[in-house]
Amino acid sequence: MPPALPRPLILWRLLDGKPGHEKQTLGLAHALGRLTDCRCIDIPVPARWSGLLAWLRGRFPAGDDLPAPDLILAAGHATHLAALAARRARGGRIVVLMRPSLPLAWFDLCLVPEHDEPPTRSNVIATRGVLNAVVPAGEKTRGDGLFLIGGTSPHYRWDDVAVIGQVRAVLNAAPEIRWRLTDSRRTPPDFMVRLAQATAGTGLEILPHAATPPGWLEQALAESGQAWVTEDSVSMVYEALTAGCAVGLIGLPAMGESRISRGIAGLVGDNWLTQFNDWQQTRRLPPPRGRFDEAGRCAEEIFKLWFRNAN
Repeated sequence: MPPALPRPLILWRLLDGKPGHEKQTLGLAHALGRLTDCRCIDIPVPARWSGLLAWLRGRFPAGDDLPAPDLILAAGHATHLAALAARRARGGRIVVLMRPSLPLAWFDLCLVPEHDEPPTRSNVIATRGVLNAVVPAGEKTRGDGLFLIGGTSPHYRWDDVAVIGQVRAVLNAAPEIRWRLTDSRRTPPDFMVRLAQATAGTGLEILPHAATPPGWLEQALAESGQAWVTEDSVSMVYEALTAGCAVGLIGLPAMGESRISRGIAGLVGDNWLTQFNDWQQTRRLPPPRGRFDEAGRCAEEIFKLWFRNAN
């Protein structure tokens, strides 16, 4: 583990109001905090073109009264110009998550998912999927099971009947397990009603995502030995892997080959995921092949790159 710095590492985490983006920077901030003492300051970003004006003027008013940053964490196109403005005004290094729309060379470090085919550059780290805020789990002490349901997607064709049939098959194969299920913002409105009717009497606990409190998913994953995730839900696949769950895929027809489907296929080929059709042959969901902690890996790379000799 890298040595602690002689003072807190100052992180400016730029927020664009999109939960998916903010989970990514939160995951990296938490991972850095596991390596050394950090002070993380959340800063909502202005409108995109306001960031451009601030950059051109060399000003970043949102940070005027804050301690200067060591790292500026940014995810989402709306944060990129604000990050450049913040660095010009107050210094620090920019770590951008996901492939930026602006030139890669403008940022100090880019953490880009492999499925986006990042180029080989000194300031680029390829990641397996996007980072997340799930804390990697040790050995599982509970044997709960969790279903994570996505919905309509440009990459997969949604099918209520197929998804419900696969959920029922898993429930019937392991009735002794405490099963819970939650959906997402993309789930078709009628799906949960049809699912409740089809699984009545199985003991499945159904919790719509809108009714779960903050942090519920992370806690549920920590308590679950296995998680079944619909194939379209890439972010939830990576969250379940990070939590150390054995992960099964609820299959959906792909709408042709895409970077998303290639990423899922790569995880299947590397034995991180089990497809439903393969599970049907054995009724066994293998445990994860190892520790999956991309936020932690990236945090360690950042520490080695810039803070190794800070003491």
